[in-house]
Amino acid sequence: MIRIAAPAALLLAVLAAGTVAAAPTPDPFMGDPFNRNQVLSYRWGVGGAPPTAIKDAIKAAVADANATRHSKAPTFDYDKGAGSTIAYGTEAPCGVNGLACFRRDAPDWFSVHLRENGHRYDWGTLQWCEATGRPKGCYDAENITLDELGHVYGLDHHVNLPDDSDYGDAVVQTYSRVKPQPYYNAHAFGRCDVATLQRVYDVETTRTLYSSCLHVPTVLHLAASSTWVLNGGTVTFTATLTSDGPGRLSNNRISDRTVVLQRRTSSGWTDVAVMAPGSANGAYAVSVAMRSSNDWRARFRSPSDEGLQASSSGVIGIHVSTACVGGGCVLVMPGPG
Repeated sequence: MIRIAAPAALLLAVLAAGTVAAAPTPDPFMGDPFNRNQVLSYRWGVGGAPPTAIKDAIKAAVADANATRHSKAPTFDYDKGAGSTIAYGTEAPCGVNGLACFRRDAPDWFSVHLRENGHRYDWGTLQWCEATGRPKGCYDAENITLDELGHVYGLDHHVNLPDDSDYGDAVVQTYSRVKPQPYYNAHAFGRCDVATLQRVYDVETTRTLYSSCLHVPTVLHLAASSTWVLNGGTVTFTATLTSDGPGRLSNNRISDRTVVLQRRTSSGWTDVAVMAPGSANGAYAVSVAMRSSNDWRARFRSPSDEGLQASSSGVIGIHVSTACVGGGCVLVMPGPG
């Protein structure tokens, strides 16, 4: 697999022939995944470390991958005794048009190779921005390395919309852009890169936002401390929010979201209270003083900043009994019916 540079005419031809898609979709995945949270150690390839400017760009890309994977995908770490390599220079096995390339054999090893600055192609000469300081027409080595690290994870090239309007949704692209084109220097995985990493490797924690390139169903359960109380008595409601998505995104507890408690009215449902985080991951709780018998449910609305879908819990009926006033009262609790 290679990262390819293309002249403008070829790029337009490829985009014009693209597959029509209704909306941005997660990147395809190729091969086998590495282990979740595996540390992928690397050393500089045969021939020694790259020039300082390129070495710094590669190290920055490693930090970018670790910081923006938003999943349990592996992390990268330098170790001079590692079996995997990141290399730079003329011996790149990247094909005739490749700017950079990778190899992988999960879960054992990987390699990444960047072409040398000044490499001659049929279409022109490779210029790395970090090595030349050119104001335009150069390629950002940090961006290109981040793309290759995405391939190491298993991400295949993003399938763009016909008008290429979603190019910024992924770093892992077939065709690279030169300075100063938009996203030529993207230094974080895009939302559709992250979507696949989350689906394959799982989200990092119960608080991690789900990529907005996903559409993950949720399940909301509600329990009550009692379904019968005296007038003015308190009922504690506890809700649990979990995911019901594909791959690793099934039955995950989901914390630090907004879950509301609702009461049935003659016209539908009305919000009564925002439920506070409970003691367990994905749990939410609130206590309410009861004044009348009614139906209750919990509601989670789709956030604007992530790909979780809305859900409602089942309905719980709470019966409120008027307290007896005066001595000699006999309290009779209603039966199961």
